[in-house]
Amino acid sequence: MHRHDTLRQDLPRARLLAERAFATLEHFLHIEAAAGIVLLIAAAVALIWANSPLADSYHALWHLPVSIGMGGRVFSQSLHFIINDALMTVFFLAVGMEIRREIHEGALSDPRQAMLPIMAALGGVAAPALMYAALNGDPQRLAGWAVPTATDIAFALGVLALLGRGIPGNVRVFLLALAIIDDIIAVLIIALFYSGGLAPHGFLVAGLGILAVLGLQRIGVGSALGYVLPGAVVWIGLLMTGAHPTLAGVVLGMLTPVVPLRMRERPLDMLAQAAQRLLADGDGLKDAPPGDAPLRRLRLAQRELLPPVVRVQKALHPWVAFGIMPLFALANAGVSMGGIDLSSAGPQWVMAGTALALVLGKPLGVVGVSWLMVRLGACRLPPGVSWGAMALIGLLAGVGFTMSIFIAMLAFESAALLGAAKLGVLAGSLAAALLGLAWGALYRRRLAPPLSCTLPP
Repeated sequence: MHRHDTLRQDLPRARLLAERAFATLEHFLHIEAAAGIVLLIAAAVALIWANSPLADSYHALWHLPVSIGMGGRVFSQSLHFIINDALMTVFFLAVGMEIRREIHEGALSDPRQAMLPIMAALGGVAAPALMYAALNGDPQRLAGWAVPTATDIAFALGVLALLGRGIPGNVRVFLLALAIIDDIIAVLIIALFYSGGLAPHGFLVAGLGILAVLGLQRIGVGSALGYVLPGAVVWIGLLMTGAHPTLAGVVLGMLTPVVPLRMRERPLDMLAQAAQRLLADGDGLKDAPPGDAPLRRLRLAQRELLPPVVRVQKALHPWVAFGIMPLFALANAGVSMGGIDLSSAGPQWVMAGTALALVLGKPLGVVGVSWLMVRLGACRLPPGVSWGAMALIGLLAGVGFTMSIFIAMLAFESAALLGAAKLGVLAGSLAAALLGLAWGALYRRRLAPPLSCTLPP
């Protein structure tokens, strides 16, 4: 038996059980299907709560004021604003980092490899937007043309994960690349069409925050906490411009370095030297003061083993997937059925246009443009990705949810139209997810090797 195993057996049973529980929890927090299920539960709770006898408490909760004051200055906003405009910045930060990683070393790093998902994403934005516009020509309703164009990365990948390992890995890579490009387009749409008149002086403030971020990177500040203040300056600057302040998250995510901090020695060499000193001196570092150079070098080497974009994204993932996104769904998916008059033409067409554009427009745009590009010889399907897989990707791209609800809140001032759009997003996303699961199960069965039975002689 190894000495390590012997030491583990000597530990108290409570500690061994705690270690096992924390390891299980950590594994759970990185399961994509689990994140999608939690998001769906949060949306269901919001819908039930908003249509129950406790509906007044649901709406009152999100209008509670949250105040931060210092001296005579007080910043006060509703809980709804804190979630949608502040916490969602962290969600967009994670989106920006995902985009940055994919451009650096992922599916978007090779222009030839990225061409097909880029064109598929453009088709998946154009087709649902045109389908929605065809059903909603009235200017007030037409403002929601971008609502069904977005794909929810976490939800779509979570549904795909439910199908198991029988689905080829390149299907997930293609869906991830498409969803990320989709998010880039959604961010550009928000910035260009839903930000209103832009105040130039706000860009000066945001620019100062960006310069501060670049300056900290230049002098070698690797701690994420060091960037909170300049990040807040970027957020305030974009809020002052009239653009949606959550776009600050995308800016900061795109600025996050994709390579570790440059040091005089490699992090692994620094860790090896520290380990040698510990082995040579026994408890030699036990009595070292907190500012001792070897201890500081040890912490620095441990931190810089991973690039900042990977390190910060891994740290944020559980908070975003199991905290911020479910909280956003809980705060925004609570559509009161009694407050939506679906007998009138306006809300009826907004809901129908949104749902149909997600369920039909998305797969038609994704598969149709992909087929055209392959037919023209401009692109090729990735290895292991058939047209059946492309149909699955197109269906799952119709799961809009988080980003679609977010755009709907920017697009509609009318409570009736906003409620109808949210209902359309929920119905369309649920239908797209169920159709994706059904088609995915059939597709996986077709991929499975046939069972062979041989009779004994």
